Amino acid sequence: MAYFPPSGAAPRPGFLPGLPGWLNTALGLLASVALTFLGLLLVTFLIGRVVPIDPVLAAVGDRAPAEVYEQMRIALGLHLPLHEQFLAYVGKVLEGDFGRSVLTANPVLEDIRRVFPATLELATLSILLGVLIGVPMGVVAAVRHGRWPDHVIRVLGLVGYSVPVFWLGLMGLLLFYANLGWVAGPGRLDIYYEGLVEPVTGLILVDSLVAGEPEVFWNALGHLVLPASVLGYFSLAYISRMTRSLMLEQLSQEYIVTARAKGLSEARVVWRHALGNAMVPLVTVIALSYGSLLEGSVLTEIVFAWPGLGYYITNSLLNADMNAVLGGTIVVGAVFIGLNLLSDLLYRVLDPRAR
Repeated sequence: MAYFPPSGAAPRPGFLPGLPGWLNTALGLLASVALTFLGLLLVTFLIGRVVPIDPVLAAVGDRAPAEVYEQMRIALGLHLPLHEQFLAYVGKVLEGDFGRSVLTANPVLEDIRRVFPATLELATLSILLGVLIGVPMGVVAAVRHGRWPDHVIRVLGLVGYSVPVFWLGLMGLLLFYANLGWVAGPGRLDIYYEGLVEPVTGLILVDSLVAGEPEVFWNALGHLVLPASVLGYFSLAYISRMTRSLMLEQLSQEYIVTARAKGLSEARVVWRHALGNAMVPLVTVIALSYGSLLEGSVLTEIVFAWPGLGYYITNSLLNADMNAVLGGTIVVGAVFIGLNLLSDLLYRVLDPRAR
């Protein structure tokens, strides 16, 4: 559908006047991403300086002599002025150097590369469940507005959005694992399957299929079903509520009345036209929900002993390993920035007015 700006409306100035529109847009997005990432680094840097944890003591121990303490302080650059410390911190992060973990003695980036695929696998399956079930539920609730399907879906969404995730996970383990035995227990694999598949992508479902190990695949899927369902229910509740609200707004528009007057089928009006227009803002909702799952699965990973990024950050925080905590925080923030950028690009593709 073509978009015509209001008569007399002045064109919006680009990032650099005189450049082509697409180049202005690209430069504007890059500048926005760079500033946001710089702000993220500033926040994590200040957190590392404000928290009551001495990184020098964490590295050398509280019984180290004073001269050893001072040498480590100089080695970490903590004797420099604050602005010089920040510049050095930014330079190291841009080089991929998040420091060394006190807990594992490995580079933090190496640890994150090892644990992040587990969180990615869990969050991806959860968001797929949330989208594939939540969007149709929201559409049905909007179409049946005020009737019993709408009330049932709203109650399910309210429960999923209100019940604590950790409690839901514990009840799921008690019922489906301990009592019924329908799913595998905590962890990512049974112990006798560990080490059978060489990690290539870090995603066990993918690696086991590539290696031709169907038993490992089904065992990993059995461990993944329950935590993914718990997080998927939480995501489903939010996505269905937002889909319902967006669909109600679209179904009240004049173009819907026109489409029905032209004799289009109700299914085409709802699923093609109304949902097609609602998908523009819904893309942002789904992207942010996915980012929340990548960042907010800490409690679920703890309940299910899932060796992901949330579990790693929590364990590092409890052991005063600030390099690991801040490195994980930067990765989570970068994921959010990337998802926001992706949703903005998709928004421009789906909505001609945004271009």
